[in-house]
Amino acid sequence: MSMMMIRLLSRNNSSSFSNLPTRCLHGASSDEAVSTYSRLRDIYNFHPPPPASEDPERKKKKPPKPQYRPPSSLEGVKKMHSSLPFDFRFSYTESSSSVRPIGLREPKYSPFGPDRLNREWTGVCAPAVEEDPKLEEIRRKEREKIQGPPLTEAERKFLVELCQRNKTKRQINLGRDGLTHNMLNDIYNHWKHAEAVRVKCLGVPTLDMKNVIFHLEDKTYGQVVSKHCGTLVLYRGRNYDPKKRPKIPLMLWKPHEPVYPRLIKTTIDGLTIEETKAMRKKGLAVPPLTKLAKNGYYGSLVPMVRDAFLVTELVRIDCLGLEKKDYKKIGAKLRDLVPCILVTFDKEQVVIWRGKDYKPAEDEAEYPPSFIHHEGL
Repeated sequence: MSMMMIRLLSRNNSSSFSNLPTRCLHGASSDEAVSTYSRLRDIYNFHPPPPASEDPERKKKKPPKPQYRPPSSLEGVKKMHSSLPFDFRFSYTESSSSVRPIGLREPKYSPFGPDRLNREWTGVCAPAVEEDPKLEEIRRKEREKIQGPPLTEAERKFLVELCQRNKTKRQINLGRDGLTHNMLNDIYNHWKHAEAVRVKCLGVPTLDMKNVIFHLEDKTYGQVVSKHCGTLVLYRGRNYDPKKRPKIPLMLWKPHEPVYPRLIKTTIDGLTIEETKAMRKKGLAVPPLTKLAKNGYYGSLVPMVRDAFLVTELVRIDCLGLEKKDYKKIGAKLRDLVPCILVTFDKEQVVIWRGKDYKPAEDEAEYPPSFIHHEGL
C-alpha cells in the first residue's frame, strides 16, 4: 500500500513539473512573445549586437604602428669647438702618421657624429685647424706651468703608494687599441678626485712602452712617475686645475680601419721565389723563441728577439690563441723596433728574418732618464 502511494505522488509531481515550462514557453502566442521582447528592450534598454560578419568597425583596418625610433644623442647638439693642439685619432699609440693608407674600407664618416665637430674627418684623423709654427714651444711652456716644480722622492713614493691596488680601485685599462681618444676624457675625470691615476697596459701596446708613455704625457700634459711592467702611475701636476680642463669631444663609435699596404710580400727583397718559399718552410720548423699569452705583457719581446738574432737568422714567435689583427700588429712593431724582415704569419706564427747584412742595434735608453730608476717599483 505504501509503495502505491509513493508511485502516485511521483507521477503527479513529474506531470506538474513537466507542464510548467510548456505553459511558460509555448502557452503564449507569437504576438505575445514579440510584445514581451519589446517590453524587455524598453525596460532594460537592451539592443543585441549585430553579427560579426556585418560589423562595419571590423572591416576597417587598424592604422600601422609607427616604427620604433631610438633616442638619438645627436639631436639638438651644437657643433663643438675644441682647442686641443693635435690631430684627433681613434688611437694615438697604434696609428702611425708615417704609414699612409692606400684606401678606405668605408666612406668618410666622422666618428664624432654628423656636424658635431669643427674639424673635417679625413677617414684617418681630424687635423688641427690652426697650425702655429711655435706650437711645440707653446705646448712645452704650458706643460711646465701645469707640472710646476719637480716632485721630491718622498712625494713620488707617496703618490705611488696611494695608487696601489690595496689603496684604490681608480684605474684605466689600456688594451689592444692603445691610448684611444676617449681615454683622454677618462683620465681627466679621474684627475678631478685624485692627483694620480693608475694605468694598466696589456696586449699589443706593451711591445713599445716608450711610445705609450710619450703619448700619455704629450696628450694629457701629465707625468708618468712610476712604471712597473705594464702598470704606470700618471701624475696630473702641481698646478693642475680641474675647472680649466680641455674640452674633449667624444667619439660615438669606432671608425673603420683604413686599408694599409701588405706586410708580407710575395717575395722577400733580395731573394728569389724558391728561396722565399724555402725560408718560410724552414722558419715554421724552427723551435719557438717564446709563446705569447693573450692580452699579456710583451715589454721584453724586443730585447729577446735582438739577443736571438746574435745566434740565429730566423726567429719564430708562437701566437696561438691571439687574434689575427693582434699578431699582425706585433709583427709590424717588431719590423720597426728590432729591426727585422717579416717572413710569414701562417699557422698563427710570426716568423722574422734578421736579413743578410744584420747589425745589432745600439743600446739606447728605452725610457727617459726621469724615471729609469722607478722601473723596479
